[in-house]
Amino acid sequence: MIQRWDRRALTRYAIGAFYLLAGWQHLANPAPFVAITPDWVPISKGAVVFWTGIAELLGAALLLAWKQKARAVGAMMLALYALAVWPANFQHLFLDLERADGGLGLAYHILRLAAQPLLIWATLWSAGLARWPFAKNKRAEKP
Repeated sequence: MIQRWDRRALTRYAIGAFYLLAGWQHLANPAPFVAITPDWVPISKGAVVFWTGIAELLGAALLLAWKQKARAVGAMMLALYALAVWPANFQHLFLDLERADGGLGLAYHILRLAAQPLLIWATLWSAGLARWPFAKNKRAEKP
């Protein structure tokens, strides 16, 4: 059986790898990300995509660091980042619904939107900033 710290480490490595790849994609191929950036964003969409890519790379590097404090900072950065870019996921849904071919499909978008809070929680949990649902119930331990 995998120990608790092993599960956290494996989750941290997976999330770190995901964000490294996503950050690289934002920089190497920004067009799809520019396309789903909402129009109400007050600065250049290209600049937003560039800086979100940098944020993903920096957050992933910190999340994968040896020092716990760096991991905590990286996890907080990535959790706040995931919350901040959630509107782009809704924008992507609306754009795909307007397409004749349906884009990636409603099922994809529903799962993607529902997964965002799970990604935020898993990022925080992987760095030791969240304990639920794996923490022992202190009330149950009382006689």
